[in-house]
Amino acid sequence: MIKLHAPVSLLRGLMLALLVAFSGLAQAQTAHETVERVTEELFADLNANRDQYRQEPQAFYAAMDRLIGQYVDVEGVTRSVMTVRYSRRATPEQMQRFQANFKQSLMQFYGNALLEYDNRGVRVLPGQVEDGAERAEVRMEVSGTDGVIHPVSYTMVLIGGEWRLRNVIIEGINLGKLFRDQFAEAMQRNRNNLDAVIDGWVDSVARARKAGAAQ
Repeated sequence: MIKLHAPVSLLRGLMLALLVAFSGLAQAQTAHETVERVTEELFADLNANRDQYRQEPQAFYAAMDRLIGQYVDVEGVTRSVMTVRYSRRATPEQMQRFQANFKQSLMQFYGNALLEYDNRGVRVLPGQVEDGAERAEVRMEVSGTDGVIHPVSYTMVLIGGEWRLRNVIIEGINLGKLFRDQFAEAMQRNRNNLDAVIDGWVDSVARARKAGAAQ
């Protein structure tokens, strides 16, 4: 038992050992384990509050941001969406604004897709051993109450010892490519006005999704 008058250096050493131990546990988590844990929390929250979220989708977007927002590689995704051609032109302030707007649009796009599913469960499929890998694909299946299985695939990248989401493919729709093409079209439509594209990004994605759903 540690007495209250134990040397400060000993207490600090014990605290440091605990921090290192917890840090080691976090870093040892694989991409599949990360996705499994996060999606379990996300779908548990969705299934418990589905009726409310369908009436108030903004509440679901906020819940998604709280549950999975920290696991999104926002900087990497936005640079990929912008492509080198436009990201090199962007100022740090413009990149920051676009990252915030892009994250909002991603939560809305993915959130609306999930709200459409009357799911009865989600299963993360077994993957290959990831030892030493810095990139991994994690596939999962969302089972609907009608028996239809909806495939979802996450592209994960290892950054600073933690796995981050780089891309999502929902039923064959590659969101990274979809957003990249949309960004290029928006730049052309706005005559290469980067600020106009950034400021209108969330509304642009929402309109594109509604148009796609109506087809």
